[in-house]
Amino acid sequence: MRRLGKWRTPLMALALVGIVLGLGAPELMGQETEAAVEAAVEAVAEEAAVEEVVAEEAAAEEPVYITESDYAFTINTLIMFVCAVLVLFMQAGFAMVEVGLNSAKNTVNILAKNVMDLSVGVILFLFVGYSLMYPGDGWVVEGYLGGVTPMVSADDTAYTADFSNFADFLFQVAFAATAATIVSGAVAGRMKFGAYLIYSAILTGLIYPISGSWKWGGGFLDAMGFQDFAGSVVVHAVGGFAGLAGAIALGPRLGRYTADGKSVPLPGHNIAFAALGVFILWVGWYGFNPGSQLTYAGGANASATAYIALTTTIAAAAGAIVAMIVGWALFSKPDLTMALNGILGGLVAITANCDRVSQTESLIIGAIGGALVVLGIVMLDKLKIDDPVGAWPVHGLCGVWGGIATGIFGDIPVDDMTRVGFIGVQCISTVVICVWAFATMAVVFFGLKAVGMLRVSAEEEQAGLDVSEHGMQAYPSDAVAGQKIT
Repeated sequence: MRRLGKWRTPLMALALVGIVLGLGAPELMGQETEAAVEAAVEAVAEEAAVEEVVAEEAAAEEPVYITESDYAFTINTLIMFVCAVLVLFMQAGFAMVEVGLNSAKNTVNILAKNVMDLSVGVILFLFVGYSLMYPGDGWVVEGYLGGVTPMVSADDTAYTADFSNFADFLFQVAFAATAATIVSGAVAGRMKFGAYLIYSAILTGLIYPISGSWKWGGGFLDAMGFQDFAGSVVVHAVGGFAGLAGAIALGPRLGRYTADGKSVPLPGHNIAFAALGVFILWVGWYGFNPGSQLTYAGGANASATAYIALTTTIAAAAGAIVAMIVGWALFSKPDLTMALNGILGGLVAITANCDRVSQTESLIIGAIGGALVVLGIVMLDKLKIDDPVGAWPVHGLCGVWGGIATGIFGDIPVDDMTRVGFIGVQCISTVVICVWAFATMAVVFFGLKAVGMLRVSAEEEQAGLDVSEHGMQAYPSDAVAGQKIT
């Protein structure tokens, strides 16, 4: 019947003509003929109505294809969300590194600080930091200070943007939490928990987003041509130099140096935790660096994202090897903690330029980062600045190196800019951000110190911050050992 469908109407028309002509039988002409004609006409009309309904139903069942912009929006948003989760997972890595490289009696305190870094950071970045860092047309002082607009706007609902604002916020707030938690390791074992919360709120709500806007928000450093793809300077150096200010303001831990200035190592209580933390951070960096591509749909973007992951991996491996070798040469033993920090140093150094250097250049950048970590740790020890986990050598010193290395090796972003000019822009911009972070946080830390809010007492430090600050122990054996405040 379906095959005869298109012939049905012509056949019925022929039948109608046959009836009208009477097929050679004149006796059929008259009322019977007229009735037959009317019946045929009604049948034709009914058949046409049925065919029209069938056609409409078929049209309604045709699939609706998404547009190219919808496809790109979906891919970009989903991958950005996954990368945000990877960066967020780095909080666990930082926590394990800090716990492992510090005394067992400060474990709860370190974990509490990492929890609150993220929690306080999310709320303050939501209400203040996000709009400060990405002011768009809302600058209060053009290129230097953005306005404050709480919450995340939902103006992407028409899917005209490259990705969702909601995914972008999740990605950026994870970066803010990373900058804040870097300081935790530098001040471990002697800082009051309340003072740390004050510091964390100020850094994530004001200090980090303001300097971040100078580059990523389209501020004056961006206008100069400063390049920092994923944040060697904007994120890591800010955290590293803030941590340096805190370590100086606090002074060294009890027993770290003798009365005549001799260095006394205070080894961590669980190197397995530290190693696990570094591996977690390495994995999380695949959200940090490749995720900063921001748009992933299409062959060119997909290839660029994968290439960024490649240079990131090369630099991390080179940093580990060189840090191990340099530490071995200096201390006569292959020090695992140096290799672990070498991985992180290589990762920090490549973060600014992972999108614009060759594979060989990424190897060089990571290797130098690994060497700088070891030399930075030795330098702080000579200066009697106590940084229990090497936060400044890893994030501060290697962050500076990443910014400068971008000028030395990276593709020049402007056609009429020379190599020397590019290096100059990178050096000036890096110094500006580092000085901003160190100076502002020094005011905060020394201000807290002046009013007696910064450091715990000697008795509380001796007992451990788990007991003195939180009233609990991380391990049951602590209670057996009888930790208490005398």
